[in-house]
Amino acid sequence: MIPRYTRPDMGRIWSEENRFRTWLAVEVAATQTLAQAGLVPKDAAKAIQQRAGFSVERIQEIEAEVRHDVIAFTTAVAEIVGPHARWFHYGLTSNDVVDTAQALLVTQASAIIAEDLQRLAEVLKRRAWEFKDTPQIGRTHGVHAEPITFGFKLANWYSETQRNIARFQEAAEGMRVGKFSGAVGTFAHLSPELEEKICARLGLKAADISSQVIQRDRHAHYLATLGVVASTLDKIATEIRHLQRTEVREAEEFFSEKQKGSSAMPHKRNPVTCEQISGLARVVRSNAQAALENIPLWHERDISHSSVERVILPDSTTLVDYLLQKTTNLIDTMFVYPKRMLANLESTKGLVFSGQLLLDLVEHGVSREDAYRLVQGHAMRAWKEDLDFHRLVLDDKTITSRVPARQIEHAFDLKRQLRNIDKIFARVFKEDGSRRNRKSSLSAKNGALTRNAQVRRESRRSTSKRRATQS
Repeated sequence: MIPRYTRPDMGRIWSEENRFRTWLAVEVAATQTLAQAGLVPKDAAKAIQQRAGFSVERIQEIEAEVRHDVIAFTTAVAEIVGPHARWFHYGLTSNDVVDTAQALLVTQASAIIAEDLQRLAEVLKRRAWEFKDTPQIGRTHGVHAEPITFGFKLANWYSETQRNIARFQEAAEGMRVGKFSGAVGTFAHLSPELEEKICARLGLKAADISSQVIQRDRHAHYLATLGVVASTLDKIATEIRHLQRTEVREAEEFFSEKQKGSSAMPHKRNPVTCEQISGLARVVRSNAQAALENIPLWHERDISHSSVERVILPDSTTLVDYLLQKTTNLIDTMFVYPKRMLANLESTKGLVFSGQLLLDLVEHGVSREDAYRLVQGHAMRAWKEDLDFHRLVLDDKTITSRVPARQIEHAFDLKRQLRNIDKIFARVFKEDGSRRNRKSSLSAKNGALTRNAQVRRESRRSTSKRRATQS
């Protein structure tokens, strides 16, 4: 785990203190429910509720002898409760407590991650509108393709984040189940009705069926979803890393005035935050693989999954919490260079409009095969000889005799290529973007310089914190 990077609340959730505190909450809820059903004396249930407590050190001391954590826990609590402790843990098996408590811990952790996802979505949405009309070259296979806008790229990330929010809600809800079905799941000592009442008292649903454990497909689904979330963050970080390359320089993660990029090369401005995100996303994905391997257990239960989950559940939720915060800050403070984007778009001297020219030739009676041959011939020559593709096309009488000059000029019109951006934004954000359009148009002209100056002012106050997290 990486507690130094984690908000105190996430670290507290997975602490030993909170784990045993949650076990105790499950035990007390069970005792109270059983007392209401007449299976446990009410005075015993009251005594347990009032007196039950524990010392982590005492539990550890007992566990060192008995080599069983739940027995160590119940023994430590019994020492404090006194004679009524014989009704503590009545009718339960260890995993009735452990699995149900784990569901509560995951629910607590999930609440934090859900908030993180919403904050990331908000920042992506804001910056997408900021750069909605900022032209940028789209790339496929790393090669210039056709024009997009930088806001379009951010809107795509926003849409994916919305899907991650929905996926995560489903996976987290799937984990919000408890069980009190006994040693092999057949309710030999309690009943399904009592299980439902205990779970309801804890704010959980009862698993429809279980063995001694809640089935681990739920946990695999949850951790795989965290892996998908981490992969989205990796995708965003990888793209910004590419855009920060010296040859591209269209966007850049925040770099403070006092920050250093290299011990040997003072000029370096490295995408260290992006690289951290990409690297740690691999850990989350590998944990998902471990969760998948936890699904097949021997018969009604073995404990091969238990030791794994003590690592992958705290680590994955902690890492995703951290990565979401890092990515949100990355997007929020990112430097964007619209002039460089336009310069790169125009660097191939019109080549990126070849697709529209091809269609215009077809519309004017040229077969697709002949049109492709004509356009590609000029494109390859412009590529190899660093010539102006637009000029080559205008000088070709075979083309100009078929397509009017005005239509050719229209084929090289950037606005024509981007005419549906407003409709895409309306579909992604499901709202009337007219007011935002006016703001984003102004931002497209002045946004980069204004935003970067603002970021520098805001970030001076927290430079030391960022440097610490990037070390």
